[in-house]
Amino acid sequence: MKKIAPTKDEIKLLEPFVGLTLERIHVPTSSEEFASATAEIMAAGIVGFDTESKPTFVVGDVSEGPHVVQFALHDKAYLFQLHRADGHPFLLELLQSEQLIKVGFGLKSDRGHIYAKLGVHFNAVVDLNTVFRMDGYHKEMGVRAAVGLVLKQRFAKPRHVTTTNWSLPQLTPQQMLYAANDAYAALKVLEALDLPREDLPIMAAIMESGPHDEQPLQ
Repeated sequence: MKKIAPTKDEIKLLEPFVGLTLERIHVPTSSEEFASATAEIMAAGIVGFDTESKPTFVVGDVSEGPHVVQFALHDKAYLFQLHRADGHPFLLELLQSEQLIKVGFGLKSDRGHIYAKLGVHFNAVVDLNTVFRMDGYHKEMGVRAAVGLVLKQRFAKPRHVTTTNWSLPQLTPQQMLYAANDAYAALKVLEALDLPREDLPIMAAIMESGPHDEQPLQ
């Protein structure tokens, strides 16, 4: 039997998603801060993941993103801004790591942007859309529907924030809250699903183009 995700109207009736507050969201700005953040992220083993890019509004324009890369732990989040060159070596380590599992929604679309921007393959990725598809949901789930289904909460994606300029040198508090909690929500959904690590459909060695295989972690 085909399973159906909650509708927008059903989600509107739910209590708001309980996300991270600003004091739990960190934006590294120096090599020391990037090193400390990377050590914490690696130690977590599994993190919520997402990226944000400055939107394009003209047909044919190609995004120069990602401009922000988010890593969410169980009690905090780190936002890496791509204009900060000091953070690039640390970000590359995290993206390429096969030990650090990155969990999110629609991450297949991030692979090309990451390769184009940074020239690296995005490893050890779990796209939660795949998890729900394996469980019988035929439409792309997305973070809003998944949070509504699994956590019984309403995750807001305000357009006036999602379409802002993510390449700004200084992120606004609204941008920080949205970016961090987009990744945090994915981690909370995975935690609620309580899947054994060996059952996660981990995409190994995601290439910049072409087909890829979803393989269990060995």
